[in-house]
Amino acid sequence: MNIPQDLKYTKDHEWIKVEGDTATIGVTDFAQGELGDIVYVEVETVDETLEREEVFGTVEAVKTVSDLYLPLSGEIIKFNESLEDEPEKVNSDPYGEGWMIKIKFSDESQLEDLLSADAYKEVLGS
Repeated sequence: MNIPQDLKYTKDHEWIKVEGDTATIGVTDFAQGELGDIVYVEVETVDETLEREEVFGTVEAVKTVSDLYLPLSGEIIKFNESLEDEPEKVNSDPYGEGWMIKIKFSDESQLEDLLSADAYKEVLGS
């Protein structure tokens, strides 16, 4: 299972790449594997400011629909629009072309609550 060391994680199986006051967010390799073939990603919260743990979108797989929870409070500034036509990128490249949103986060202290790669491995029991 792929768990890059340079990212942060949540117990809800999202990854976060922090660059200055912006964060790129997607679902982990574990999450996409559990969901199965992803057929649709919906994010209708661009330009909205949400609090941590609010739902920012949904991901639909062949067998299920799952809510996506924001790991940091902030303004959603970009959605990966290529997922509208190619949602399968979340399966094939979850940490690259399968990213979902970018946010401008508002509370840097929330970064301390995110998991390191090793802590995330413990959550998975691996």
